[in-house]
Amino acid sequence: MTKAQYHQKHDAKRQKKACKTTNEGSNEEVLLADVNSLLERGRDNVLLTPFPLPERFSEVEVTISEISSTGDGIGVLPGSVHAYIVPFTVPGDVVKAKIVNRFPEARYSLTEFLRVIKPGAMRNDSLIKCPYFAKCGGCQLQMLPYDIQLQHKKTTVEKAYRNFSSLTGETVPTVGATIGSPLQYGYRTKLTPHFDGPPGSLSRKAKRDPSSKKLFESVPPIGFQMKAVRKTIDIEDCPIGTDAVRAGMKTERRRVTEEIAKYTKGATLLLRESTTRAPKTNAQTTELSADITTEDADVTGLNNMSPLAIKNNHDKIDGTTEIKDIKNYIEGKTCITDQRAISTEYVDSFVFKNTAGAFFQNNNSILSRFTTYIREHIEPATKSHVIKPLKYLIDAYSGSGLFTVTLSSLFSSSMGIDIAEASVVAARANASANNIQNASFVTADASKLFEQVTYPPEKTAVVIDPPRKGCDNAFLHQLLRFGPQKVVYVSCNVHTQARDVGVLVEGLGNHRYAIDSLQGFDFFPQTGHVEAVAILTRQNTLQP
Repeated sequence: MTKAQYHQKHDAKRQKKACKTTNEGSNEEVLLADVNSLLERGRDNVLLTPFPLPERFSEVEVTISEISSTGDGIGVLPGSVHAYIVPFTVPGDVVKAKIVNRFPEARYSLTEFLRVIKPGAMRNDSLIKCPYFAKCGGCQLQMLPYDIQLQHKKTTVEKAYRNFSSLTGETVPTVGATIGSPLQYGYRTKLTPHFDGPPGSLSRKAKRDPSSKKLFESVPPIGFQMKAVRKTIDIEDCPIGTDAVRAGMKTERRRVTEEIAKYTKGATLLLRESTTRAPKTNAQTTELSADITTEDADVTGLNNMSPLAIKNNHDKIDGTTEIKDIKNYIEGKTCITDQRAISTEYVDSFVFKNTAGAFFQNNNSILSRFTTYIREHIEPATKSHVIKPLKYLIDAYSGSGLFTVTLSSLFSSSMGIDIAEASVVAARANASANNIQNASFVTADASKLFEQVTYPPEKTAVVIDPPRKGCDNAFLHQLLRFGPQKVVYVSCNVHTQARDVGVLVEGLGNHRYAIDSLQGFDFFPQTGHVEAVAILTRQNTLQP
């Protein structure tokens, strides 16, 4: 196969993917909706005979019109019916970009950002705190003031419901102003840098004959994938990580450098913050209020030590340990690198222990605001006699019990349901650790989630927090047949949330829902991601 044939084959695959019409809420689908909207608004300026598209790897000068819901800038050349997606840009920027992939039928091209020729009014490069910004694919918005980032994320939620919910304007309430993160940097409690294997380590020959695998001749780049290019960039430090995670990154980079001869393939590293907490006393306030960092030792058993013990034994503890003065507590922060180790997090006075490699929200600083908002909005919107008080909670996709534990005091009985047995075990342990007496947890497949539920639906609230792909129709139809009085839909993908909420509002049989509120949360400042919470109340239900 010639090089030209190779590129032609892969261009066809990319073109097919870009033009998919399935409603999955993927980045490609979200981007295509934004592209179509922009091109439709500018169709009166299109030339009758558009000029040919620039070739791959050629450079173009583009003026950016808007930021897409994926966090990348979109621009259109004068008179064109083709958009150019340029990362790390803001409206008004005039930039030079290199075309990486073209999708003529989808009417857009992906590009690599090269440089700013003329900055737009929103751009403020003095805000950028990372030397790898505009290369690393992790952050997109460091050049934007934070209030503009929050407004952009509010717009993302609005567009998601306009493009993906199939609902009319009057059924979708005004989206609330995005609730920001208390920390805009130093917030991520988990990072997973990686390094690639030696050249040829993924070849067919190497897979057939392990003895033919090459060893590393030097230390490879350890970091994250570059934007628009399938290449790992070496990252020595990541300013959106917490202090403990950043310290752990340095330690792990040093370890890999020393042990690189042991590796025959690439690897992903785990950096997970873990916290140990003790009530503050007057003696500890003076002694422990300053941050400390220790060097070169073992973290085994650290979670069972008090902060005072951590300080007194700091010469025996790993270099990723820090002591912090937090309100009424002294906290010890460490970085765990073992996937199977147990990490500890605190949300207000609640404690959560999880396997370090398992899922838990990665921005602890916003979790208090997040869980408080849900507590305050899960009660019925009206206290009229028509709506009965809620007494029961079902936490679907419950994971390690975040919502079951933090909401339990509002209900007589709570049930967490998850498909993973390990998550259910962790949730039971967390309920016990927080002295929650009214919660139970069961393992169930999503297709049979409500079979074990005996709660009366008119007195029940259901919280759902599915993965990025959202809920399938089988689950949504189960939920509609059960017909709980209240549904709280939490999502890390507002586009699949909008799709699913549209199904709930349309309803099934006697059960349908109205949206009480839509609210975005900024779990990941400096990025295009937004978490969303939709609160829904059952309507037009036959009274029991």
